[in-house]
Formats: sequence, C-alpha cells, structure tokens
Amino acid sequence: MESVDLNATDNAAADTYAAAPLLNCLLREAAEPVPPAGSGESAGSGEPAGSEGGGWCVYRLSGSGRLLRVRAGRRPERPELRTEAGWHPLTHTELVKLVSDELRQYTGVSNDELPVEIGDSRETIAALLAVRAATTPAADPYVRSEQALVMGHPHHPAPKARGGGPVTGWLPYAPEAHARFPLVFLGLREDQVAQEGGPAASAAVDSLAEALGGPRPPAGYRLLPAHPWQLDLVGGRPAVREAFADGRLLTLGTGRVPVWPTASIRTLYVPGAGPAGDLFVKFSLDVRITNDVRRLWRHDLLKLRRTDAAVEAGFAELRRSGSGAAWLSDRGYRTAAFAFEELAVLVRDGLEAHAEPGLTPLLAAALAEGYPDSPLAATADPAAWWRAYLRQVVPPVLHLFARHGVVLEAHLQNTLVAVDAEGMPAQALFRDAEGVKLLPDLGRDAAWQRLVYCLVVNHLTEVAGTLAQSHPEAAGELWPAARAEFRRFGAAHDLPEIAGLLAAPALPAKTNLLLRWTRADGGDARYLPLPNPLRP
Repeated sequence: MESVDLNATDNAAADTYAAAPLLNCLLREAAEPVPPAGSGESAGSGEPAGSEGGGWCVYRLSGSGRLLRVRAGRRPERPELRTEAGWHPLTHTELVKLVSDELRQYTGVSNDELPVEIGDSRETIAALLAVRAATTPAADPYVRSEQALVMGHPHHPAPKARGGGPVTGWLPYAPEAHARFPLVFLGLREDQVAQEGGPAASAAVDSLAEALGGPRPPAGYRLLPAHPWQLDLVGGRPAVREAFADGRLLTLGTGRVPVWPTASIRTLYVPGAGPAGDLFVKFSLDVRITNDVRRLWRHDLLKLRRTDAAVEAGFAELRRSGSGAAWLSDRGYRTAAFAFEELAVLVRDGLEAHAEPGLTPLLAAALAEGYPDSPLAATADPAAWWRAYLRQVVPPVLHLFARHGVVLEAHLQNTLVAVDAEGMPAQALFRDAEGVKLLPDLGRDAAWQRLVYCLVVNHLTEVAGTLAQSHPEAAGELWPAARAEFRRFGAAHDLPEIAGLLAAPALPAKTNLLLRWTRADGGDARYLPLPNPLRP
C-alpha cells in the first residue's frame, strides 16, 4: 500500500472523532461548568448561563475565562466559542489553537510539539476512515474487536498520533486499517543473543519460523523476528547497520503467513498456525503513541520474569478457588546484545490455552468505544449483562491486590472479556506485565490509587457509559450494581480500602492533556478529583 486517497475521507467525521477526546481532556482538566440559569449567574449578564437546551453545555475555560459550549455527552462535539458576535463554531484547527492558547495561559508553559501531535492524530483518523471504508474486517470476532478503535483513548489529546511520519510508513501496520502483514525474520549470531524466560520462551520464538512459513537461520545463528515498521525505523542506526555489515545480523526473509496487529499496535496476534498454538509477540516501536515512546525498555525487560511470576501466582490461586479469570503470561524475550531495546521481541501466551471452551474473547476497549458487532449494544438485558461483566472483571483485580500485593493495569486495552453464545460476559483475561506494579515498589497508597484509576475511572466508567448510552432505561441500575460488587468482595476479604473507595467523594482522574503539555514523563501520572459514581 503506497498511498491513500485522503480526499475520499469524510473530513467532518474525522473532525468529530478527533475533537471528542481533546474536548474531554480540556473540559476535565482546564475548565469548569457554568451553573445553569437560575442557580447564581444571571441570564441578563450578557453571558450564557449553563445548559441552554438542545443538549448544549457551557464551560468557563480556566486559562482565559472565555466561554465554550459543546453538545453534551460522553463524546462532546460541535465546540463553539462565545464572542461579541455570539457563538462561533470552531473548526478542528481553531479548536487546537484554542486549547494551546488556554494551556499557555493556564500553566505558564509553552509547547510547540503537542499541537502538531494533535494534528497528526486527526490526520491519522482521516486516513483510517478512508481505508476502513474500502477494506473488509477480519472474520475472527476477537481480531475485529482489537482492530475496532477508530477514536482510541477517550481522554487523551492525541490518541491516534503515529509519530508524524508519512502515511505510507505506518498505515500497512495499523490495526484500525484492518491490517495484517508478515514478520521479517533475522538471523542473530549466537554469541550476540540476549534472552530470558527459559526453554519454553526460547522454543516459542524459534517456533515462529515454522508457524509462519518463515526461513530458518543458518548454523551458528538464532532466529530473531522483527516488526517491519520497527526495522524501517532503526535499521539505519549505527549499531544495527554495523551488525548487518559484519555478519552479526542477517536478513533471512519474511514469513508467508501474516500476523494481526492488535490495539496496542506493536503487539501482534499469531493465530494457531503450528504445533505451538496461538500466541502474541510484542516488539519495540520507536514511535510516541499516547504518552510514551513504545520501546521495550531494558529496565522493564530485566524485571519481566519477577513481575510475571508474581502475577501468575495470584491467578493460580484464583484458579484453585474456581475462578475462570486468566492471565496471558509474558513468557520471556529475545534480543540482540548490541541493540537490546531496539530489536527486542517478547513472547506472550495466546488465547487458546486460557479462554474457556465456547467463549469468544473481546477487547474491553472495543466494547467501550462501540463497534458494529458489540454484544454490549445488542444485549436484551443490559442490567444482567453489566452484573455479569462486573463479576468477571472486578474480583480478580481486587484479589491480586489484597492477597498478593499486585496491581494489574486493568485498563480497557489490557482487559479481554470472553462472552458466551448469547453475548453474556463469562470470563475475564488480563495481560501486559510491563504495566503491572508490585506493592513493595510503589507503596500501598500509590498502588491503590493506580488500581482505582485503571479499573474504575479508565475502565468501568467507560463501559458503563456506553451501556447507558445504548440502553438508557438501565442507566440507573449500573452504579448501584458496581457498588454491590465491590461491597461483596469487601465482605468476603480483608481489604480496608474498599470502604474508603465507596465513601470517597472523588476518584483520581489522570490528566493526560496537562501531562503532555508540560512534557512530563509518561509514567509520572498526575491526577485530579472526579466525582465518584460509586458513592450513593
């Protein structure tokens, strides 16, 4: 795929998709709602006074004090700025400029990079919409869910940015474009191999050549699979270029069987094409996606086995107690000693060994964003569906914290929910040891805050919001049911934080816009209070 006709893209749809998460960030992090008419602000003051009917809500921007109104909802749209002449509808370009001006005044800090990144995210969406209109989704419902995220993170200013590179550089590897592609196979001289994870992980890497119809390495070399986009990005760097030149690294060719990129972009799904069954492979990708450059960092790889073993011990105990919850283990990694982070490949358990028979795993983020095949939208009993969802997702996360001091990063992209033939949630599967935190390394208060943000704010509020939007008649039952699920766990286990959670007036909401504007490290999470829906 060399080019995409962006003129065929519905630019209005691209603007709407791109504006929603940016507005969510701005209104949460740097604005305050204007009180409705009659609650303190006079309608005769010349300023609009809160909700005006027709679904509009008004906000006062914290930097300048100007008024902005949007069509209200989980995905705000049609932003308009109050001027002397009345309400002025903002184009996407004008919205980005407004956000930049406001943050400059609000923080006292300038940033020329983030507006470009926001524009890149919007152009990415435009390209994706054009391709999605002309391509057919995967037949596998699991893969369709992984590749359904057109908008992406609902509270990030640039969720679809791809590093600013040309469309032809990244589009062939984009999950949202229904992509699939072959891996590149390299031969790495044996004395240059760095790996961890034991024989099982090593065998899983070696099996990829047979499973994907790839070439085998010659004597004295080990197989090193590579993501073609990452190889394009780092292949010309001195350490890698010199290794190709002196024979430490060989290009063997590509596989005949394609792999499927998942929602994380750099993690690829390898269906069961050989004796090893299905599995996932995760690569470095030297591109900033949301808050971080998505490289497999050395410090994360070196603590991988310790972290994964702690999580696996917790899930083993859950299995013994009769729970169906599963952990997709990160078995180990292989890389080149001279390009430890750049050429690393991590091997993760597949679905076949963990999903219960007859169930279909689906990405939780796809359920929250919504897509044509979603069982959430189609359910005839939304209250029962939600109770089943809570039963599968909530207890495992709380159990790992209470019994093992493990904080799963149980946000929407790290959680799979397996549904039965009627679309009812029947099992939860969790993944990504890189995002897991252990209590001794973090401290109990910080660990609990991270758990609450990932599980409740990032995850449950989004799924509940989508369910309430699809089934408004059930909206009043959702948070009482969630509260009951937390109370049920608290009654059976000694976890004092639950009582505090259910009584707290606010929950911690991550400030992704301010984090990116101030150029803070992606792991340096900052939070602001968000009204707690679990509090009665």
